[in-house]
Amino acid sequence: MASTSSSIAIIGAGSVGAAIAHSLLLRRVVGDILLVDVDQERCRAQVLDLSDASYLSHVRVKQGSYAEASQADIVIITAGAKQNPGETRLDLIDRNHKILKSILESMAPLRADGILLLVANPVDALTHFAQQLSGLPRNQVIGSGTLLDSLRLRAKLAEKLKVADIAVNAYVLGEHGDSQFIAWSAATVSGAPLSSLLHLSDEDRTAIATSTKTKAYDIIELKGFTSFGISAATTSICEAIIYDQRQILPLSHWQEQLQCCLSLPVILGRSGVISTINLSLNENESKLILKSAESLREVITK
Repeated sequence: MASTSSSIAIIGAGSVGAAIAHSLLLRRVVGDILLVDVDQERCRAQVLDLSDASYLSHVRVKQGSYAEASQADIVIITAGAKQNPGETRLDLIDRNHKILKSILESMAPLRADGILLLVANPVDALTHFAQQLSGLPRNQVIGSGTLLDSLRLRAKLAEKLKVADIAVNAYVLGEHGDSQFIAWSAATVSGAPLSSLLHLSDEDRTAIATSTKTKAYDIIELKGFTSFGISAATTSICEAIIYDQRQILPLSHWQEQLQCCLSLPVILGRSGVISTINLSLNENESKLILKSAESLREVITK
C-alpha cells in the first residue's frame, strides 16, 4: 500500500528515470511521483505514458518543476550523460558534475528532512559532490552504489547453490566500478559460510567477479543503456526509506576514515544512513577497500 502522504521526485525522465517511476508506481511506494527534466516535451510524454499504467496502483504521476521536486521526501537524480560503449563510469565525471551542480542550484534549498539519492554515474564521485553542494547532512545524501552489483552476485551464487536469492547474503563493496570487489570472506547462505556449501576455486571467483562487474557493460554494448535492474534496486532503496524498514543494503555513503563515498553495508531508514555495518573482512579485502578509496580520492581531487 502506498504511503499516500509521501512523494518522490525523479530528476531526469530518460530511460532510467522512467523505468524507476514505473517500478515505484507498480510497487505503490508513495502516493505521488514527480518527474522533472530540462526536455519538457519528453518529460510530458513519459508522464502521459506512465499515467496509463497508474490504474494498477492509483499512484499519481505528474510533471513538475525543480522547486516542487525540492520538497519531496526523496529526490532521485538520474539525469546525466549516458555511458557510451567502451567508456568507464569515471570517464563521465566531468560532464555529469556540471549537470549535478546545475540541478542542485535549481532545487536550493532542499527540504530539511529530504533524502537525496544519486543514481547517475559515476555514482560514488557524484554522491561526494552532492554532499558538498546540497546543504543536507551527509547521512541524507546517498548513492545506489554496489546494490545492483550485489544483487547480480547473489543471483549468480543462488543459481549455483540451487536456492532462492534471498537465502544468499553476499556483498560487492567499494567503488561502483572497476575497483569494486566481492567480500568472499563475509558471504553466507542462511547463516552458514558460503565456503562450507559451495567450493569455488580462485578461477571460479575471478570469473564470477568479472561477470558481475562487466554485466552493465555487456548490456550497454547490446542495447545502449541499462534501466530495469537499476530501477528495481532504486525502488527497494526508496521502500526502505519511506517505510523506515532499517534494511541493510550496500550503498555509497561518506566514510570519514577513507575521506570519500563508497559502498559498505548500511542500516537504511527514513533519516537515511543510520549506521555502517562493519563486516569482518580478511586482510586482502581490507587492502582492496583502501585501494578502491584511493582510486576515488584521486578522481575527486582531479
